[in-house]
Amino acid sequence: MKKPARLNRQAGRHALVDGIPFTMPVHSEQSPALMAAFTINADRAADLMPGNELHPFRLPNGKGLLVITVIDYRNTNIGKYIEYSIAIACTHGAKPAPTLLALLRQSHYGVGQYVYDLPVSTEISVKGGKGIWGMPKHQANLDFRIDSRWVSSQYDLDDQLCTRIEMKKPRAWLPVKLAASNFCAFRGMLMQSKIYFEGRVGFSLLRGGNARLLIGDHPRVKALHTLEISDKALMTAWFPSSGGVLDDHFEGWFLGFAQPPELAPEGMESVVSLDLNEDWLAPPSAAGRQDDAS
Repeated sequence: MKKPARLNRQAGRHALVDGIPFTMPVHSEQSPALMAAFTINADRAADLMPGNELHPFRLPNGKGLLVITVIDYRNTNIGKYIEYSIAIACTHGAKPAPTLLALLRQSHYGVGQYVYDLPVSTEISVKGGKGIWGMPKHQANLDFRIDSRWVSSQYDLDDQLCTRIEMKKPRAWLPVKLAASNFCAFRGMLMQSKIYFEGRVGFSLLRGGNARLLIGDHPRVKALHTLEISDKALMTAWFPSSGGVLDDHFEGWFLGFAQPPELAPEGMESVVSLDLNEDWLAPPSAAGRQDDAS
């Protein structure tokens, strides 16, 4: 999946969307990021997916993947903020995709991730991310801590621990250019957006002791406890500095259900009154933190 030439042609032009002024394209620079993937029960993951056209991506052993990605956005069109993504690897289509074919023909089978939760540091990020692209953003207490051997990030809400990820930093040596598709549910629709990013990455495979994931008891993350998340990470990745570009094109489909939904989905009323505030909430508490990591 290549970055569209349209994004280069639009560079430097000005946009004003939902009261948010920015210069195109929406981009970030010099932003450290961590990623860790854990195996999960794919059938349980399917229960968390909206509609009937998203399906958990299944490994050859039938397991699914929970993907935690945290980016410390230090230079963007809308200021500094942390973004903490909790997502399930997925495919999009009428039927689940065979594993090998999905890997070989990712665009055809709609390989991406369903973003289950996406806390961020600032109100303006919520307003833009949710209102424009349908991402499930909300403001929360977040941090991003880097030391000589480990990198970690914690997500608190309402003075409670939601999740915490800690991982050893692999040596970043491999230059990469990657693209990813994000699927999100908003306004009773399934929204797909794409991001293109690059940087030097260090990664580890099948070295589970290199990462630790802690899930708290907050109601927002309660369903994660049903996924049978593996204790050890399948993969970790570390970008000391990355750059990304968010596509200005996105797609949306009506979500269909076997029975009429009993509750109205979250809609535009959740974003129309938001401001362009770039202030952060207080850092998360020390709950769950292992500062003596070694």
